[in-house]
Amino acid sequence: MNKNNSTADPFPLNQEEKQSILRVGRLTVLEAGALIRRRMDGKGPGTVRNKAAFDYVTEVDRLCEDLIVRRLKSAFPHHEVVSEEMEEPPAAASLQWLVDPLDGTTNFIHGFPMVAVSMAFLVEGIPVLGWVLDPVRRELFEAVRGEGATLNGLAIGIRHQASVAEALVATGFPFRRKDLLTPYLRVFQEIFTEVSGIRRAGSAALDLAYTAAGRLDGFWEMGLKPWDVAAGSLLVTEAGGVVSDFWGGTTHVETGHIVAGSPRVHPFLLDAVRNGLAPILHCDAPPDRPAM
Repeated sequence: MNKNNSTADPFPLNQEEKQSILRVGRLTVLEAGALIRRRMDGKGPGTVRNKAAFDYVTEVDRLCEDLIVRRLKSAFPHHEVVSEEMEEPPAAASLQWLVDPLDGTTNFIHGFPMVAVSMAFLVEGIPVLGWVLDPVRRELFEAVRGEGATLNGLAIGIRHQASVAEALVATGFPFRRKDLLTPYLRVFQEIFTEVSGIRRAGSAALDLAYTAAGRLDGFWEMGLKPWDVAAGSLLVTEAGGVVSDFWGGTTHVETGHIVAGSPRVHPFLLDAVRNGLAPILHCDAPPDRPAM
């Protein structure tokens, strides 16, 4: 794996534990991806129900979650597993998995081929291993804290040379908070006028993985969940990029307000969201920072 220049602490588990978790995590995410791929090619999403307005869960979400949780709990019964579709997620534990069994559910329902399986392993709340799988393109992005990021086993890195004017960035619309659409669109316009282009594909996990691989130069979104961003944010930092919350801090996993990008593009995106969105989201401000 390609070692980055981050100042991350040494990997907190011994080599035997790390290799065991890597092996099980990799096999589990690939098995879940194969299930998704079969359903996209054949039976489709199955039963679909609303979790909330504009937020859906399908039979395949549940099947993938069941598969992943069974595999992880069987291999590591002392680890806590938290997955998106759990009705009552367990409390945080020192050794924890964060799982999104099907990121991009709305895409999946419509047959739009931008979906992912996202899994991260955390030690004391810090992501140390991460996987984002694109089951359609059979692309497995993997990150190990302090050791770099790979795509199908080959080292990847962010695109250092791209300026803001040359940057291709991605975002996600605030579908859970449509009351924030007006300030969001002001920020969108500010960014849009300065960059080469903006994409909205509907899978935050893939947007972060693509940023890590240099296919995108940056990404921002508000109101995500921990399982949406834990693996992808590790991919970006291990690929040499920068990840923060909307205040420039490190609470993006907890708050769900995330800015990621290359060292050249991240400051521009951060300024836009810090000025245009962070003041509105003051109730989510990190406790060690004054509300803006």
